[in-house]
Amino acid sequence: MSLPRLQIYRSLYTLSSPTDSLLAERALTLLKRYPYHLNSISPQITPQLASYLLLQTQNDRNLTLKFINFAKPHQFFNPHCKCIALHILTKFKLYKTAQNLAQDLAVNTVDEKGNYIFQCLKDTYFMCNSSSAVFDLVVKSYSHLNFIEKALNIVDLAKLNGFMPGVLSYNAILDSIIRCRKPVRFAEKVYREMIASGISLNAGNLNRAMGIFDQMHVRGLCPNGVTYTSLINGFSQKGFMDEAYRIWDEMIRSGFPPTVVTYNALLNGHCISGRMEEAIGLLREMEDKGLSPDVVSYSTIIAGFSRNQELDRAFQMNEEMVEKGVSPDAITFSSLIQGLCEQRRLNEACDLFHEMLNKSLPPDEFTYTSLISGYCKEGDLNKALNLHDEMIKKGFLPDTVTYNVLINGLNKQARTREAKRLLLKLFYDESIPNGITYDTLIESCSNTEFKSAVALIKGFCMKGLMNEADQVFEFMIKRNQKPNEAVYNVIIHGHCRDGNVQKAHKLYNEMVDFGFIPHTVTIIALVKALYSEGMDRQLNLVIRNILRSCKLSDAELSKVLVQINHKEGNIDAVFNLLTEMAKDGFLPSGANAGQYTL
Repeated sequence: MSLPRLQIYRSLYTLSSPTDSLLAERALTLLKRYPYHLNSISPQITPQLASYLLLQTQNDRNLTLKFINFAKPHQFFNPHCKCIALHILTKFKLYKTAQNLAQDLAVNTVDEKGNYIFQCLKDTYFMCNSSSAVFDLVVKSYSHLNFIEKALNIVDLAKLNGFMPGVLSYNAILDSIIRCRKPVRFAEKVYREMIASGISLNAGNLNRAMGIFDQMHVRGLCPNGVTYTSLINGFSQKGFMDEAYRIWDEMIRSGFPPTVVTYNALLNGHCISGRMEEAIGLLREMEDKGLSPDVVSYSTIIAGFSRNQELDRAFQMNEEMVEKGVSPDAITFSSLIQGLCEQRRLNEACDLFHEMLNKSLPPDEFTYTSLISGYCKEGDLNKALNLHDEMIKKGFLPDTVTYNVLINGLNKQARTREAKRLLLKLFYDESIPNGITYDTLIESCSNTEFKSAVALIKGFCMKGLMNEADQVFEFMIKRNQKPNEAVYNVIIHGHCRDGNVQKAHKLYNEMVDFGFIPHTVTIIALVKALYSEGMDRQLNLVIRNILRSCKLSDAELSKVLVQINHKEGNIDAVFNLLTEMAKDGFLPSGANAGQYTL
């Protein structure tokens, strides 16, 4: 670590005096318990102390957001602090909040070329265990403001310093160039730079690229081989082989012979489409034209055969590439390992995995998930869980497929407690993948203790997974596990938040019919939801029922005021009165209401 960076680390992670330390301790206590009292010490907070507090809270999403919201209007929240905040917000994937902060930084910081902001981001990068995504976000923010030169400069500085801005940066800049009607040569320069950086076309920038490509023709400009190859690659990745070959033909007519990279793009398209014979034919054509297929060529075909369950042919291609002096890479091994695991040839897959490690080829998420799936199919859950832990330790995040495999594998072995522990860990993890299926877990949970089902319903409602919550609820009823007040309160509130007011009202009526008393939180959530949906008849009945169940004589005045305001359509006053009645203890509260928090 260089001396200047070390000095920055020390200055931000340590405080210069006992007074500062005491103030930091007090600020952290207020932030955790009484955030609204932070203003009382704001005149004493310096930029250094603000940076220290951000770094101390960077692993707690809620504390970070509380501090940023408090700090925004204050002078101590300087560009350096804002850059630390950007790293943390990006790490938490709070992109909208981060983009607003980045745009504020761009507009309100005197920084002619963007050099100062980049330096601040660079100085604070490692303190926050950040990633290149923060540079994409800042470039996107500058581009939205049409600060094109600054955005390009930040991209260049990031690359010079070993960071890797991605497709989002270039997409944002290209959008801004087109929006500002800059010359097509300018767009072409940025586009070529993107391709030269090794960034592939996706569906979004494929359309932009074709727009620039067509404009080049209109203006008499000649695309080069790199431009043609990148378009062929973009179409091939989407499986649009007719369009890819149209560009291929034009490339040859324009005097640009296809390279190995161009052939590899087409090979990938054929393999994605499952047209393996065409892929092999193209490989042989490469050789006939004096081009030597590389590791990408062979790995692409091996992956295609593995996906098609043609493992014999996949291994034949692997032998061929080794005979021709081409060394397999991590992708080659991962594809073969996946194919072996699919065919339940786990011992061979493990042998390949160890060979891969011996060759110092790092496995990735795909490799680990294939092996975890293989172990689950064989019923060896301990090895599957150990691999899951190992991949996390090595910095790989399990994806939807990994969690599905593990959760369902655990349940098939009746290890429902571990499956639930894994799932509940996911509920409190902000990076929970989308698309996880919970069917097996739901069914197993319904066969076990009542508390587990209640915890699962609460977890689903917290994450907004109301279909899954309903499934657990229905299973409970089928298994004669009668839902209690806490279950009804949680699921009604969940449906109100999710916008399914009809379902929430139906469950409310069911709850009341069973003699349960809705909690105040549930009542107010339901009243608001019914009013928002214009369900006046149901709203009238609910309010009438609330007031009828409120027997305390001290509440009579409040009850009358609720009735008057409801009759006059002043719903805000109704909410306020009900809230005050709840605070004064006038509204009924179920015995189990304290068992849940939303």
